[in-house]
Amino acid sequence: MKLRVLGCSGGIGGNFRTTSFLLDHDILIDAGTGLGDLSLAEMSVIDHVFITHSHLDHIACLPLLVDSVGLMRDKPLLIHATAETLVILQQHIFNWETWPDFAEIPNMHQAVMRYEEIRLGESVELGGRKLTPLPVNHIVPAVGFQIDSGKASLVFSGDTTTCDALWQAVNRIRNLRYLIVETAFSDADKKLAILSKHLCPSLLAEELSKLQLRPEIFITHLKPGEVELTMRQIMERAKEFSPQMLQNGQEFEF
Repeated sequence: MKLRVLGCSGGIGGNFRTTSFLLDHDILIDAGTGLGDLSLAEMSVIDHVFITHSHLDHIACLPLLVDSVGLMRDKPLLIHATAETLVILQQHIFNWETWPDFAEIPNMHQAVMRYEEIRLGESVELGGRKLTPLPVNHIVPAVGFQIDSGKASLVFSGDTTTCDALWQAVNRIRNLRYLIVETAFSDADKKLAILSKHLCPSLLAEELSKLQLRPEIFITHLKPGEVELTMRQIMERAKEFSPQMLQNGQEFEF
């Protein structure tokens, strides 16, 4: 199983792309602007999109993906998200005002897109690949994901601030190899991180102290203008965990 990083930034500009990961060739984790770098052929074979939450940097290219390849496909694109996130997508994105409702195109019985509700702790198994929503703590309803190949697991936190329930769930994953965790702000913006329910380096260090396992740790969601500063602070405060900065184009096999 292979996970390819399409985008992992907290913003855009230059080579920065927002959050999106491609699992093998057919499963997308979030649909930020990184998705737009895929070819039409690559997009057309994506069958499943798992959404952590409804914020724009994680769904920006979802409407365009469905519009671009929906009618090229012979089966619906399945959008997997919690009930709360599905309601937001239906009310604010696929509502015929912001964007057409592709759950009704060309008709409700043969739509090019279909919603699939996911629930915390309940795994979705697709061809031997198991994706399990994990609890996180964000300003809107959100989840992280455990992605399990059977041999090893990767955890993606999505967007979160401090969350004991996340680390309790992560510590139960005995085959954990990789952890991708957000840090959206530098410590200079700690108040903003707390207000918006993100992490900053000092909060990240506190959260990692709850981790009882020793996976390889990668940092995502860095703000474009503060990448070097934030990573320097992370290395100062969480050096014992040897965190690395996640990179566009990076691949994980597990």
